[in-house]
Amino acid sequence: MPERARGDSGEDARTTVAIITRNRRESLLRTLDHLQALPEKPPVLVVDNGSTDGTAEAVRHHPSGAQLLSPGHNTGAVGRNLAARHARTPYVAFSDDDSWWEPGALKTAAALFDTYPRLGLLAARTLVQPGGSEDPVNALLAGSRLPGRCDVPGTPVLGFLGCAVVARRSAFLSAGGYHGLLFFGGEETLLAYDLTAAGWGVVYEPSLLSHHGPAPGERPGRTVALRRNALLTAWLRRPLPVALGATAGLLNDWRRGRPGAGQALRETLVRLPAALRQRRRLPGWVEDQIRLVETGTPRGRPAR
Repeated sequence: MPERARGDSGEDARTTVAIITRNRRESLLRTLDHLQALPEKPPVLVVDNGSTDGTAEAVRHHPSGAQLLSPGHNTGAVGRNLAARHARTPYVAFSDDDSWWEPGALKTAAALFDTYPRLGLLAARTLVQPGGSEDPVNALLAGSRLPGRCDVPGTPVLGFLGCAVVARRSAFLSAGGYHGLLFFGGEETLLAYDLTAAGWGVVYEPSLLSHHGPAPGERPGRTVALRRNALLTAWLRRPLPVALGATAGLLNDWRRGRPGAGQALRETLVRLPAALRQRRRLPGWVEDQIRLVETGTPRGRPAR
């Protein structure tokens, strides 16, 4: 059930900030401090994915007035769907408990959505804190091979950083949001595919600035999750030869003893029956765009 903490958002706020968190109380409170200081005064939704460190009580007493959503268990990335359903603004900015927005960025995003009716999702330029260095994802997004569109700003992309995007709420929800089968790890790619297939623009817009202060070191299990979800995404949306080829690649890595390949394969096999039941092929023109991103050549032409 949602709970309303003390405080009020700005009357002109058109973008809700949605945060998912689990057992990262101090990091979350720092993020709420940053969001409270924004001139836009956005409403904030915090989805607590089953924390046991006092996160819920801390959110209730934080002066940002964040609304707390407590599903009672760890929903993974699907917690963002829950937040989007509860939002009462046309646009939703997704953050994690260690990321926040530059002052003025949410106002800029809302103006772009107002101007471009087919714009579905904006991926921001992200600076890594402390230090303010460029996140390597910025260069990948800026270098997208996809052709520009006249009906949206920025650079069309087929992926993004989930903690640094703003979405049109109606587009996000109509596309189904994040897929429950993936939980965490590269889950953004499938959403980018589905939004694109529905005709929405998914773009990188460097004029939007976000900040990310991740804990140092690799998150345990992330490499396995990325490999598992890349394969599941292929089975959920890609042509059969692509899915079979991706499966063969992971099997080959397992035979060679590559770290994490066996675990990724086991986790995929457990989820594969559900993926096959939910399989829905992408339109051919979207598959052409994916091939262009992956190989630099349109479908039907051999990659060099």
